[in-house]
Amino acid sequence: MVTAPADARRARHIAGRVPDPELPMLTLADLGVLRAVDVGPDGTVVVSLTPTYSGCPAMAEMRAQAAARLRAAGYPRVKVRTVLDPPWTTDWITPEGRRKLAEHGIAPPGPAPRPAPGPVPLVLTATRRAVPCPRCGAADTEETSRFGATSCKALWRCRACREPFEYVKEI
Repeated sequence: MVTAPADARRARHIAGRVPDPELPMLTLADLGVLRAVDVGPDGTVVVSLTPTYSGCPAMAEMRAQAAARLRAAGYPRVKVRTVLDPPWTTDWITPEGRRKLAEHGIAPPGPAPRPAPGPVPLVLTATRRAVPCPRCGAADTEETSRFGATSCKALWRCRACREPFEYVKEI
């Protein structure tokens, strides 16, 4: 007999392996959008997902794929919830996810910005950190466009190897 915790672990493993529609080298677990998977007393699997940003167009596909894979694995009753609080942050991308991004030529994000308590200082100079090139590792890079193929990415170019690359923006 399978216990509820073991069943929940199995369901989480299945849902966590769903690929992200926009970054297919990452799973929902790698990206950190898979918040929780619970199995209720009646056997209903409840999957909680957090979008990377408000209005993320990939959420519908994430929900559909997670539900379809769980049903195919023998879970007939599946509910997928969207959880907005706390909001997703790029800090939730796993080390494995960051490694996969770099392997695919996409610069992983650095730490998400944290607001300081108290008054907000006015900064009139650029404060963006250097983004190392995911291809050659050089720090001599430049942003060419604040927006890439998706809203969560920007376009950069390495001055050393001259290769363009995408960068996942910190959120």
